[in-house]
Amino acid sequence: MHSPAEVVDHMMKNDLFSQWLGISIIDIKEGFSKIEMKVRPEMVNGFGIVHGGIAFSLADSAFAFACNNRNVLSVALDTSINFIKPVSVGDQLTAIAEEIHNGRTTGLYHIGIYNQSKQLVAQFKGLCYRTTKPLIA
Repeated sequence: MHSPAEVVDHMMKNDLFSQWLGISIIDIKEGFSKIEMKVRPEMVNGFGIVHGGIAFSLADSAFAFACNNRNVLSVALDTSINFIKPVSVGDQLTAIAEEIHNGRTTGLYHIGIYNQSKQLVAQFKGLCYRTTKPLIA
């Protein structure tokens, strides 16, 4: 049996996009993840603010780490995000994924994204489908 941290470490080794984002793992527990990243200049859109896809991607990674860390391959069925405050270059973002429902075939997660001032900048909701396959055999 693999611990949640071992499963997420395995995921991160193969997740080139999360590596490109500069994600650091802060805390992992069953059905929970806390990760962070620093916003870089190449993450800005044409309006001079950070592209919404950056906050979405950070939350999506936190979602993946939380819903897969029991070593059961789970994939997104539905996701949504609400942007609450703009994000700027240099901001340190933290995403906290919390499990709301852990069913046999589905899981529901809420992910809050916070800046360095602990202000909520976005709220993400993810519904996953659980397969019968392990992530680590």
